[in-house]
Amino acid sequence: MVLMVVQIPIEDWIDLHTFSPKEIPSLLEEYLLECQKKGFREVRIIHGKGKGVQMRIVQSFLRKSPLVESFRLAPLEAGSWGATLVLLKKDPP
Repeated sequence: MVLMVVQIPIEDWIDLHTFSPKEIPSLLEEYLLECQKKGFREVRIIHGKGKGVQMRIVQSFLRKSPLVESFRLAPLEAGSWGATLVLLKKDPP
């Protein structure tokens, strides 16, 4: 099996629709670290609504991450329960 490295531009949002659930924790770890390095204070993680599987994976990861100060579901205009807003800590752990 050949693994492909995908370059993802670092913006204040990421859409997880193209990723498998098993990829999400490592992807989020790298993404949030890069966001923090770029000075982003708040980011939006778009996980979709569906059955809530990706949302549960995302929020489970965020609860444990030392990079995260807090998180909440996005307001209606930003994706509602299909996205999570994350407040990052100011300084790396």
